[in-house]
Amino acid sequence: MTKIMPNHMTRLRFVVTCGIAFFALLPAVLVSPTSVRAQQAQPAVGADAIYRQANAPIEKRVDDLLGRMTLEEKVRQLDLYAGAKALVDKRKDSTHAAADAVFLPEKAQALFGDLGVGGIHDLYPTPEQSNAIQRWAISHNRLGIPVLFIEEGLHGFDTGTVFPAPINLAATWNPMIARQTGAAIASEARATGVGMILAPVLDVARDPRWGRVEEDFGEDPYLTGQLGLAYARGAQGESLNSDATVVAEPKHFVGHGSPEGGTNTSPVHIGERELRTVMLKSFEPAIRQGHAMGVMAAYHEIDGIPITDDPFVLKTILRQEWGFQGFVLSDLGAIRRLYTVHDVAATPKDAVCMAIRSGVDMQFYDFDHDVFQNALIDCVREGSLSQADLDEAVRSVLRVKFALGLFDQPFVDSGLNAKVHRSQAHLAVSLESARESMTLLKNNGNLLPLSKSIQRIAVIGPNADVARYGDYEMESNGERISMLQGIRLMVPQSTVTFDAGKDIPSAVAIAKQADIVILGMGEKQGISGEGFDRSNLDLPGNQEQLLEAVVATGKPVVLVLENGRPLTIGWAKEHVPAILEAWYPGEFGGKAIAETLFGDNNPAGRLTITFPRSTGQLPDFYNSDPSRMEKYVDDNGKPLFPFGFGLSYTTFRYGHLAVEPPAPGSHDDVQVTVEVTNTGSREGDEVAQLYMREDVTSVETPRRSLEGFSRIHLKPQETKTVSFRIPQEQLAVWNVEREWAVEPGTFTLWAGGSSEASLTAKFLLKP
Repeated sequence: MTKIMPNHMTRLRFVVTCGIAFFALLPAVLVSPTSVRAQQAQPAVGADAIYRQANAPIEKRVDDLLGRMTLEEKVRQLDLYAGAKALVDKRKDSTHAAADAVFLPEKAQALFGDLGVGGIHDLYPTPEQSNAIQRWAISHNRLGIPVLFIEEGLHGFDTGTVFPAPINLAATWNPMIARQTGAAIASEARATGVGMILAPVLDVARDPRWGRVEEDFGEDPYLTGQLGLAYARGAQGESLNSDATVVAEPKHFVGHGSPEGGTNTSPVHIGERELRTVMLKSFEPAIRQGHAMGVMAAYHEIDGIPITDDPFVLKTILRQEWGFQGFVLSDLGAIRRLYTVHDVAATPKDAVCMAIRSGVDMQFYDFDHDVFQNALIDCVREGSLSQADLDEAVRSVLRVKFALGLFDQPFVDSGLNAKVHRSQAHLAVSLESARESMTLLKNNGNLLPLSKSIQRIAVIGPNADVARYGDYEMESNGERISMLQGIRLMVPQSTVTFDAGKDIPSAVAIAKQADIVILGMGEKQGISGEGFDRSNLDLPGNQEQLLEAVVATGKPVVLVLENGRPLTIGWAKEHVPAILEAWYPGEFGGKAIAETLFGDNNPAGRLTITFPRSTGQLPDFYNSDPSRMEKYVDDNGKPLFPFGFGLSYTTFRYGHLAVEPPAPGSHDDVQVTVEVTNTGSREGDEVAQLYMREDVTSVETPRRSLEGFSRIHLKPQETKTVSFRIPQEQLAVWNVEREWAVEPGTFTLWAGGSSEASLTAKFLLKP
């Protein structure tokens, strides 16, 4: 039950009163010719209908409503419409309505008629705009079915709080920050009337050439799964029927982050075992434990079967095995690709019906609305799409709308947006996330932290005076605190000179006059992001030449990277004394970087994706199978920086690793403890990591896999005991019989500060 706070009671009374009055008058407002035909097919529905009873169980409400719908009304619920282009008098761009835009009912009438609306996207409405559209939509379909507003919300909603990119969020190794981020984005979205966000991205990123690595949580399925679970729980809260929660939609289901050649939408070459033990594992917690109510079906194919044509993935696993209750939205144009790219459908009609039959529930701008809807109607009437398959898709969409409370409280409190939009609490989460994501890769001679008494500082490079946000966020939003601004605010008494580095001799001249040089390098939008895959992971443009020229001056150099994927910075690792990986740290990123450089923030971010030495090493991920050969004739095959790695301004020691296996025949957890001591003179955070491997199994398994982690804070010389509880089912393998099985045997554990942890212990799991 959703607790109704006092300040929302007025809104509730208003909605209930208006709802009762509206439904009483409903037949009088239906005047279009199509509406008359619909009423002839199905009589007008009274207020006593089960689906209109707020206290009735959702499944009964869905059954009742579904049984009253015509075929045309059903297929309309499976379609997604663009809002800004079609429904308002003016817009900021093709996907955003202007803040003062006015809803145009005549356009809605021409587009929707009286059949209702499934979902509206690319509008980013104000509360007033969404209420106006919602009011019209409900009153202009026979059954009063509300519309679902769907928008992006990867690391910030519209002009609201700009959070660090997901790759930053992952680097915190802090599920609480992930949950707070999901909750903040959800509340800012719901306050405008939006009920679903297209996030989080839970692909396992195993090829950093892929441009969307920045949207991801990294290469490990367990870490991705835990952070995805936290994000989904934050977004959906205890109940979707509130004014602060939205449907979370994990994407891109499934395996999209490991495409052939690292190119977006390319085939993914895996078998069922890797699908289940790696790619699906990153999604499973958010869906099975977090009960995420949305899933996006990906573009690609696996073993020749496109995801949008794969009932094994979308029905057998997602719905039957995992119990998924929400709806599956195709990625934008993914159904169309069945016809235009994959060549598994001969016509658009075949593609549409194939996708719905396979378990997709809503199209995303795939085909013109008439083509999509008529295809479904024709397929049902001719028998190539069963009524049961169509009804199951409609049922999934309606269930989400009921869960959101849209039938009972369809309108948003217009005053709520001002309270939550860029609230101080949300801004604080963004800053803290940026701080916790700062990842120190090198610090020779303890060059960092810098003294605040330094007199002359040269800040050089293309990323030094711009706040890099990453894809799915406009860099014109938010505070936009760049590294240069952050440094100047941190040390106002110092002389800070800047050069973008376009002209290398000019930049070198500035560097020669400084006591310390801070280089801001990395990537920008258009080099990293969706559709921006790279065949080479070196520093782009002239940055490598600029780097080497500045280092040649002999001045102390700190390299700060803002980028969306690992880069091959082998020369920098050998010649630059200090390297800080900042990724895309959001609107307060420059502040977090400066705090870290000058010691106000002790870095504790850890890598969630391996840094390779060269592109030729790819794929290069820590949990590869032991049969993989690592050595090349021109390279030792070792990574530049391993998964889980990150330095601190203090040091940590691990000891007393102990394991208590479960009693034979029991289903108890494996219990592990390890002591972590801060052996330095500064307080700081450490990310304790636990890796495991069964020594002998019926199928080959990774050389080691992350099974637990905990971010802890330690004062100088303080020791803490970190405890891990590992459910036995977490140790199961997908065996040769194609079944999950926990196989008795000897396990090896490693505990430490990265995937190269050396403190080890063993235990025997008895049958």
